[in-house]
Amino acid sequence: MESCPDLVAAEDVLLFVNAAITATGQREFRSGAAEQRLSLDFLHAYVRINYRPLYAASLALDINDHNAALIVRRLLETAGEATADERRTEGRLIAARLARLPAPRVYRLFRALRAAGVNNRRTRAIIRDWVAARPDPALDAVKYRAGLKSAARHAHLPLRGPGEDGGELGDFLFAPRRRTRFTTPLLDAWRRAHYEQGALYELPFTVAEGFAAAHGIGRRAFLERIAPRMTRLERLRVQESARAQGAGVDRELSGMPLTRLASYVLGLPLDDRVARRAELTGALRAAARRTAGARAGTWGRVAAVLDDSYSTTGSRQKRRRPLATALACHFLLEALAETYLPLWTSGRRDALLAHPYGPTPLGMRVLDALEHAPERLVIVSDGWDNAPPGLAGEVLRVWRTRLDPRGATSVVHLNPVYDAEDFTVRRLSPVVPTAGVRDAEDLPALVQLARFAEGRTGLAELRAHLDERVRQFLAEAEAESVRRTVRRTEGAAG
Repeated sequence: MESCPDLVAAEDVLLFVNAAITATGQREFRSGAAEQRLSLDFLHAYVRINYRPLYAASLALDINDHNAALIVRRLLETAGEATADERRTEGRLIAARLARLPAPRVYRLFRALRAAGVNNRRTRAIIRDWVAARPDPALDAVKYRAGLKSAARHAHLPLRGPGEDGGELGDFLFAPRRRTRFTTPLLDAWRRAHYEQGALYELPFTVAEGFAAAHGIGRRAFLERIAPRMTRLERLRVQESARAQGAGVDRELSGMPLTRLASYVLGLPLDDRVARRAELTGALRAAARRTAGARAGTWGRVAAVLDDSYSTTGSRQKRRRPLATALACHFLLEALAETYLPLWTSGRRDALLAHPYGPTPLGMRVLDALEHAPERLVIVSDGWDNAPPGLAGEVLRVWRTRLDPRGATSVVHLNPVYDAEDFTVRRLSPVVPTAGVRDAEDLPALVQLARFAEGRTGLAELRAHLDERVRQFLAEAEAESVRRTVRRTEGAAG
């Protein structure tokens, strides 16, 4: 039997994991950015000091990029607090997590480490190995020039670019006027774009934008010519502005991540959603099927209570993010279930037209869902049950303690909003597990993690779960590293 300290430790770690999944230090609907950052900083310090191995192990979980970068920074800043074995494990976890983070965030992390004066041997080695593994050094030099320069200075990197004259990468970053031309096409395109308009269309979209403005090129003409150089995400971001300018930018919804696609759909006017119903619904269902994979249709009878109340508006920094998570979860649960019953708090039946509206009658919708006796009930909400207040918690208590004490219906609450005041995500009831959620893609793993939040499992079981996740995470990272090495070797040979 678990001791009381172990149960408390398990609760502390789960509290941190829920925060690391949902919190980004930005304003939420009910709390400001300063409150969010203060609350999150305290949690990071508390868990790092008291449970350092578990703090590092959380890098293998489905936490968001903001908190992953914070954990890496805190571990490197306090390397002296770790044992030799802990440092070795942390180094592997950090390298594996950095390989998954977007390049701009990693470069921001490196600048933060430089500003904080963190320049130990392990930090320099981590920076060196990450930069060396980048697939296209010239692209990084052009697209993330300031970040790469800062990393090179901080870690004393021996910059070598592609081609026989590898030293030109260092010249490009630190002495671009030293050369009249570069042998690497992308580097030379950047040089020529300063005075030659046609050259900017050989550059990445985000870099070309600045040159287009400097040359006074009209937005419509620029978007039409740069379209072939844009990534799928860049096309999505500029689609609506391109349409306003009368520019043709092809839509590419196939292959989009589910939650990002849901955010895009919610950003469209309702009339556009109606006009493009078949296209948008097909893309969302295809993304959900990809996410479900082999689990599609295996969850039996599923009911979902989905929050589309006014609070899902989010904030200026996280506009409609809670609603986007709920919409993405809706389509994923539809794919996972054998039979599926969605219940939106607003009472609407058309998920594609979801928009933030009205109060949050969670209790009524939970009652409606339980009447159908599902095998699984998934509640996606910020937990502010207010119509009437507290009804959902009371319904769930009576259901679990009196009507379904053996747990024939599995109930889990997924919350996309961090509550800065309580240092965690808001719970609906002590008898129902709650887990933080940011991306619907993580839903199956979070449903498994949520069982630890019921208060009946202790630190040993949680540690075993984390150890298994760490093992899988590092194995996947090593396999991906081998694949990257093979691709680079084949590319050099070709």
